[in-house]
Amino acid sequence: MNKISYSLIGFCLLFINLTSEALEFDLPEGKSRLVGEITHYTVQQGDYFQKIAEQFHVGFLALMEANPGVDPMRPEPGSELVIPTQMILPYGNNEGIVINLSELRLYFFDQQKQKVHVFPVGIGKIGHMTPTLIDKITEKRTNPNWFPTADHRKEYLAKHGVEMPRMIPAGPNNPLGDYAMRIGTSAYLIHGTNQRFGIGMRASAGCIRMYPQDIEWLFKNSPPGTPVKIIDSPIKMTYHDQQTRIVEVHSPLTDDNGEVPSLLPLSDGVKKFIGDSPNHLQQIEQLIMNPTGVPVQIRSPAPM
Repeated sequence: MNKISYSLIGFCLLFINLTSEALEFDLPEGKSRLVGEITHYTVQQGDYFQKIAEQFHVGFLALMEANPGVDPMRPEPGSELVIPTQMILPYGNNEGIVINLSELRLYFFDQQKQKVHVFPVGIGKIGHMTPTLIDKITEKRTNPNWFPTADHRKEYLAKHGVEMPRMIPAGPNNPLGDYAMRIGTSAYLIHGTNQRFGIGMRASAGCIRMYPQDIEWLFKNSPPGTPVKIIDSPIKMTYHDQQTRIVEVHSPLTDDNGEVPSLLPLSDGVKKFIGDSPNHLQQIEQLIMNPTGVPVQIRSPAPM
């Protein structure tokens, strides 16, 4: 595991990280879908989760989930945080763009270079859930204008008492940022933002929101026709080797009715992967009750 301490030169390091590309990993060989390593970070005076999340290119809620009980605004200086820089790749073909809503991450698979790039994203808030779908990029726009939906303008009027313009031109007040890519023929976009807070959170009206430097990179590397798959998989699983089972559990998303779906009883797929061992079943149930979003090895009890 990596041990990283932030020093007085952190301003320079933070600037570099804020303008760097996403997490990048070699695609694993064989049947394993595990990539990366967990990073540990020692909190410094003045740190807060948004700053740390941007420094390590992880999501805000992912950082909270990996460190339960820690105040995200005022973490204790000197304490050690788990940075979720290890993950199980979503199940399926390693191609194009895959967005897993439960973990608020976007994966871009480069089959030619056998690499995967991982980005934190903002997704639809309660009442404006991002749908699951399988489609492709059909349109790309730089400096896009924004045309708020009727529902969005209605909400704005109720909240502020004034009408929202039917079109917001490109510029600093445009929430789409500098780049936007349309998914299929839908109204849903993968786009930038003019507000850094909200990445790695449920903050959008249904679209996929990315940091400015991330959408710029993705825009340049995703030609029209790039496959897009949006899934909602709070439980991910992989064999690291023949005997080692690894599970990554995220908190399921609250639905538009304000209810949190239960991951119990276990699905047939999870049961088949875990096996019949009562010890293994107990471990996965504990992970579901206390999800951290970090890959965990399912262990067999030590022999007597």
